[in-house]
Amino acid sequence: MEIHIQALTNSKGTKVLLTAFLLIAVFHSAPLRAATKAYDRPEYLQIKKRLIQGWGTWNARSVLSPTLLPDGFAVNVGFKQLNWLGYSYLGQELIGRRGDDVERIRPGLHALDGSYSELELSWQHAVVRVESAADGANLVLLVTPQNELKLPVSVVLGGEMLWNRPGQLSRHDNVIIAKLPSREVRLYVTGKVIEDPYVQTHTPYLVVALDGPIALSTGKLRSIQEVQQFIARKRQAMEDRAAASGDLKETYLAVESGLAWNTIYEPKYDRVVSTVGRLWDEEYGGYALFGWDNFFLAYISSLYSRDWAYANFIEHLRSMTEEGFIPNDDRGNGTKSWDHSQPPVGAIMLKEIYKRYPERWLLESSFDDLLTWNRWWMKARKNGNLLSYGSDLSKNPLDQPDIHTKVTAGYESGMDDSPMYEGVPFNPAKNTLELQDVGLNSLYVADCKALGEIATLIGRAAEAAELRARAQQVSKEMDRLLWDAQTSTYLNRRTDLDSLSYRLSPTLFYPLLARITDSARAQAIVREHFFNPAEFYGDYMLPSIARNDPSYPKQRYWKGAVWPPLNFLVYLGLRNYGLQDAQEQLVTKSRAMFLNEWRRNGFVCENYSAITGTGDDPRLSSDEFHSWGTLMGFMSFIEAGKMPAPEAPLQASAGAGLH
Repeated sequence: MEIHIQALTNSKGTKVLLTAFLLIAVFHSAPLRAATKAYDRPEYLQIKKRLIQGWGTWNARSVLSPTLLPDGFAVNVGFKQLNWLGYSYLGQELIGRRGDDVERIRPGLHALDGSYSELELSWQHAVVRVESAADGANLVLLVTPQNELKLPVSVVLGGEMLWNRPGQLSRHDNVIIAKLPSREVRLYVTGKVIEDPYVQTHTPYLVVALDGPIALSTGKLRSIQEVQQFIARKRQAMEDRAAASGDLKETYLAVESGLAWNTIYEPKYDRVVSTVGRLWDEEYGGYALFGWDNFFLAYISSLYSRDWAYANFIEHLRSMTEEGFIPNDDRGNGTKSWDHSQPPVGAIMLKEIYKRYPERWLLESSFDDLLTWNRWWMKARKNGNLLSYGSDLSKNPLDQPDIHTKVTAGYESGMDDSPMYEGVPFNPAKNTLELQDVGLNSLYVADCKALGEIATLIGRAAEAAELRARAQQVSKEMDRLLWDAQTSTYLNRRTDLDSLSYRLSPTLFYPLLARITDSARAQAIVREHFFNPAEFYGDYMLPSIARNDPSYPKQRYWKGAVWPPLNFLVYLGLRNYGLQDAQEQLVTKSRAMFLNEWRRNGFVCENYSAITGTGDDPRLSSDEFHSWGTLMGFMSFIEAGKMPAPEAPLQASAGAGLH
């Protein structure tokens, strides 16, 4: 900023005014760049521009609606089956729907950039394989029947303009034409086109009999063989990228696909973002971002792409509430969980993303939001000398009906109905559960330490000292109040009873993530509990409550099932103390469960049975395609040294000073 000053008088008043003007000018010029929100930074706007391009499964409402960005032109793939009474029609397809007459989709490979995808659809009497491939503005799609059809089935290919984007659609002969502001797209199809006026779509469409393979292509009419060759090239390119992972090739492909199938374009904020699942996006009014889930997804994305990692992290920061916390959920209908947050893992994940792609502007533009959230915990959730999960009052009429209760306080933990919280009262005066939580306090210390390292690197010395002091104080209080020498572990403490709680979950290992304890205690915790078959050790681990807990046989939700974020956070803690045997076993067993379900069903599960190791155990309540399930495979890349070591301190690098 250039400042021109003209001397006025030598009066004391003028000097004061001039001094004030100078201070204001300096204040507004020096920190302006650092204070800009991450999602408004020019560096990020360039990332968005690169990502919002080309064909992909960007339409949150259907996985069979290839969409061209940034235009918003989509080709919707529907199915019509005739029967004696009339017909059945399937116009939008999603993975994991529940019910007797719904479509069943087995997802296959899917590249994050949209260059290749495959799935198998079972609906009514039809089983079809659908593959797509894209290169720039060119799209091809192949629909191949996999069974002999008992009743006539046709494929309905309809052009659509999504999100109220401008464009003119028409059909000329057997070609659909989209005239868009920046280009024209022509859609061709092979096969027998049927003139069927009774189709549940309101835009130009083509109906093709499913009596053999059907090939769709843009730009020009391509034969079945040409489309097959196009698809084969793109699939091979995806597999060639994965081959660099060696023995982890299959895991690499499965993790990428687990992200890609749930990555959408979100029009309200003009962004692409990975979500936990499209069923959640549909239920929540267009998109659903969750407090700790989406920070994990940003880190997982860093295995594949700087742009995807940065975008997923930055777009999640956009969810922050006016009160200064990242909400449990941020929904497409405009609502959020205004009364409660979720575990503070953002700074921990940011550190790791930065290590892989070190650009200082990301730290600078994210720091203040993360610091505000860190301070919020001490302001809103302090219960005695430690933290407890809780829920606030909210004046928003759209907030969920059970705010300021034990239910939403449990949601803040991310472990909703964990047996740890059974019998624990909610104190409305404190806005918290009467439980000083080992998991929360450990993650808070880890958050303070991660933010402190970031503060030091970007020159925020005062904040770094503040964060170190808080980490030390909470660690000291955990040692004083939560360490139990008799059981060799940290235990939750009932503040209403002034006694320790012996309901054990994997959060008892979180002090290792925060480096709160010494090596001798860390080894004792792992020896007495991790390797204890009555508690956590076994073929399928880690159960979300100890195996000898009375709730464990239920397995439903957090009552015993294996949850990917718990395994992941415990794994990071084991690395801090060099507990090689434990960390290798956890990685190997997690990957085995993950790949088993991927091979059996194409599932990437929300949680897994600690009894059978499967994701479809009837005792479970588990989404069959939930993006954070990829954590179970992602750990393998850290263990194999293909990602920066999480236990290593944050350091400036040659790229760190670039803006």
